[in-house]
Formats: sequence, structure tokens, C-alpha cells
Amino acid sequence: MSTQDQPAASPAPIVLPTVDGRPLRVGVLVYNDCHADARVLKTAATLHDAGADVRIVAVARARAGFPEGLETLDSGVELLRVPEFELVRSAPRLAALAKKVLRVGSGAPAGALIVDVPAPSRARWTSAPVPSAVAVSVPQEGVARSQSMKSRAKKTFDSLWMKTYQVVSLAIYHRGARKALAEWRPDVVHANDANTLAPASRAGVPVVYDSHELWTHRNVSGARPVAKVVEKISERRHARRAAGVITVSPSIATWLQDTYRLPVLPTLVRNIPGRPSAPLDPSQGRLRSLAGLRPEDQVIAYGGRITTSRGIEETLRAMVELPADVHFVLLGYGEPTYIEPLKVMAADLGVTDRVHFVGRVGPTEVAAALADADLSVVYVRPTCLSYRYSLPNKLFEAIHAGLPVAAADLPDTAQIVRDYGVGEVFSSDSPHDLARVVSDVLAAPEQFRAAARAAAQQLTWEGEAAQLLGLYRRVLDASGMT
Repeated sequence: MSTQDQPAASPAPIVLPTVDGRPLRVGVLVYNDCHADARVLKTAATLHDAGADVRIVAVARARAGFPEGLETLDSGVELLRVPEFELVRSAPRLAALAKKVLRVGSGAPAGALIVDVPAPSRARWTSAPVPSAVAVSVPQEGVARSQSMKSRAKKTFDSLWMKTYQVVSLAIYHRGARKALAEWRPDVVHANDANTLAPASRAGVPVVYDSHELWTHRNVSGARPVAKVVEKISERRHARRAAGVITVSPSIATWLQDTYRLPVLPTLVRNIPGRPSAPLDPSQGRLRSLAGLRPEDQVIAYGGRITTSRGIEETLRAMVELPADVHFVLLGYGEPTYIEPLKVMAADLGVTDRVHFVGRVGPTEVAAALADADLSVVYVRPTCLSYRYSLPNKLFEAIHAGLPVAAADLPDTAQIVRDYGVGEVFSSDSPHDLARVVSDVLAAPEQFRAAARAAAQQLTWEGEAAQLLGLYRRVLDASGMT
């Protein structure tokens, strides 16, 4: 191992104080099932390792295999999942009515409407056929107009139902979270994202607000003029009252301080993997075996959720301009309804045999799985301000895998790539420029690999944990708990 690959010295551990002779209690709120929320799990484990008793209050997703109840994780952190919204539980009479009048579509959220609705019988339409001697003529214009009206009505209903479901579901989580906090009586509440600030503020103890994204400018479909105003008022009010504010990128930290006039710049705690015991070797990677590729093939890696605005479509277009031995391997989960159109697009572009969807691995296994790639594309399309200011997990996972990076020219992402010399930056709106950067990096990757290996020893969760615990010490000092 070279000198530059040697792990950096670990900072002295920070120990959180006790309260009345017992460990500090931290309640951690998150509005998901938390089974794969790497940031929340790492944060909770860090607080626990520093001497605190930590309980995460998440939401159950029974149909996904995460039922309500309390469990203790391997880290020693407790995870409590409170009940999710189910129509049959919350409003049984309405559920019975819905069973009679609604046909549940495949687009309904999991757990949103747990009723069995049979498909309409065709018998009454086929038992009395129109006599052959009678000519039935229906104007096509009228049929099209009727279908259009039905389609608009269905879209309106689906939109109204989804918004209602989301509001009620969040309200039920808030009620469960408030009850859980009241029973456990934490000393501090750690609120992950703005949708947990309301129940956190009701606990009557100091709140640490952890803003995972620019909440009021996140990527949300549909017009939401009222909701956006309400969310901004709520976030401003609670962020100003919070004992401490944490966020994930320098640009978001500056925006929060400037917009809400916070007296102190939010503490930067980036979502970075833990320090590796040794640099990852390409032989530890799994992408080639998962995709069935040869050692001489060149592999562009994508690691993360396969969803909209992640630059996947642009990368497919760039593949057309790259040599035939360059393959695009996607490691991650995506809904079939999103992945199938991507496969159609790859076929239309003539690159089907060079595009591989290989499934997902556990959050702590991503960097190792990526290690045998030749390059990682880090591309978040700036369709909203939150995306523009993002600092994606996949950037740090690529660095920990020792991979050269081709990154979209977004301020915080580009700064990391340039400051650490781990790759090159391309224009975020140009597949042609992406293809150019990929070609340049693949032609001379070793300097970028060496830089990534060195950066992986400096960019670690242990360094971010020191910032997190430093903030907690300041919060506890200001609250008189030390």
C-alpha cells in the first residue's frame, strides 16, 4: 500500500454526556420504513456509539415486509415502526363503500386501499346481443369526446385520491410519532426532513433538523401552489426554532441560512460511506460477473435507484457515440414501469446488447460491487433546485470503489470532482459532452483511479460523524444538559 493510500488517522472519539446519570436519549424521526435509509441508520449508529440510547421512529410498510413493532438492530439502535395508513383500519365504513363503487387500479399506493374489488362482470353486456338486422352507428367524434372526458375524470380522481392519501398517511404517521415520543420521553429529537418537524416540535425538547434535500424545491410531480407555501412557512418556522440544523451539501446549507435567516450556517454532514479498512481492489467487484462481461470490456457503472432525472436516458444516448466494447451496467432497483421503457429506448438506439440491468445489493455493499468497473457516471439532471444543489451518495460510493468519475456540472458535485481530481465534468444538458468526457477518462484512467483511492481515505463517514457529534455537543451545552 502506498503512502497516499494509508488510512487517515481517526479523530479522538466524542462521547455524549449522560443525563441524570443515564445515557442521553435521542428520538430519530423518519417518514419511511428505514430498512435501507443509509443516512438515517448511520446517524443513529453514530449517536449510539457515542453513548446515547437511540430509538428510530419510522413508518410500517407491512406489504413490503416491514410490519409495525419494535426491534433492536445490529448496531444496538432501536427501530420502532408505527402503523401505516390503511383504509380498512382507519375508516372501515368508507372502505366498504369503496369496495362497492371503486375498481382499484394498479397505480394505488401500497397499503393505501386494502380492499378486494372484483372486475366488473361482462355477463350483462354479452347476454343480449344486438340483432344482426339492426345497424348501430356511433359517431367516432362522439366516442373520442366521451373517452377523453372519462380519461380526464379518471386522472382528476386519481390525482385527488393520491393527494388525499398522502395527506392522511402523513397525518397518521405524525400521530404515531407524537405518541411514541411521549411514551419514550427523549432528551433530543432528530428530525429527518421537513415532513417530521411538526411531531418533533411537539416533544418539548431540543430538535436537531436534518435536511436531506432542499425540501421546498424537491422534485414533486404536479402543481402544488398551496402545499409549497404551507411547506415553506412550516420549514421556516421550525428551522428557526431548531436547536441545530444539519444538511448534506454546502449550497443547501447556504440557501437555508440565507432564506430563513438562520443565525448559524447549518452543519455540513455529507452522506459518505465509512472508511475502508484497505483500498478496494478491482478483483472484489461484481459488475462484470453480474452482467456476463469479459475482462477486456470497458464498463461504465451506474449505482443507485433507477428512476427519473438520474441521467440514465442521456447516458443511453451517449452510448451511441462510444465504441462497441463499452458497456453500461446499472446496479440498483427501479420500478418495472420505469425500467421497461429504458429497455425499449436502448433497443431503439441499437445498444441493447451493451446495456445491463443487474439488480441491487445492500447499501454497505455498493462500493465493493462497483470496484471492477472502469468509470462511474454521476449524473443528476437539475430539474429542480434541490437536484442542482445535491451531493449524491453515488459520487462518494464511486470514489470509495476507486473509480474515475464522469460527473454532471452541478456546483457541489463538480467541486468535489475537481478538488480531489477524481475525474472530469461534463455539461449536464449534453449527451454528446458526456460521451466526450467518458472517452477522455477511459483513455487515461490511472491518474483518476489513484486520486479516487486517496480521496476515499479522506472522504469518510467518520469525518462527517465528528461534525454531527460536535453539533450535538453544542446543542446539549446550550440546553444545559452537560
